[in-house]
Amino acid sequence: MRRILFDSLVSRAGYLYATAFGLVWGSIWSTGRVEKRAGLFVFRGMPPWTFGRGGSCVGGCYLTNQNVTANVLEHEAVHKRQWQRFGMVFPLLYALAGRNPLKNRYEIEAGLKNGGYLR
Repeated sequence: MRRILFDSLVSRAGYLYATAFGLVWGSIWSTGRVEKRAGLFVFRGMPPWTFGRGGSCVGGCYLTNQNVTANVLEHEAVHKRQWQRFGMVFPLLYALAGRNPLKNRYEIEAGLKNGGYLR
């Protein structure tokens, strides 16, 4: 089952679907600069209710207000790779890992310091 869902055509299709959603969502709500950085489509000027915490990675898109430091983008690029690996199963796996970023395996893998969770 893992071969079908993870690192597969199925997960790749889910990643592309999530990226398409992120592109549409970002295009609708972004009022700031849109650019390609760290392999991500970065949408700035998003209203706070359109993303979680300091920003959210949806497929290959990063949605935020102004949280775009090099460290944060490196952190979000890891989340992009997680989307590629797990596809549309990723939101469920992330939710099951819990809201506490210090215990969430996907946040830990992306780098707590780069994500702004540690000083």
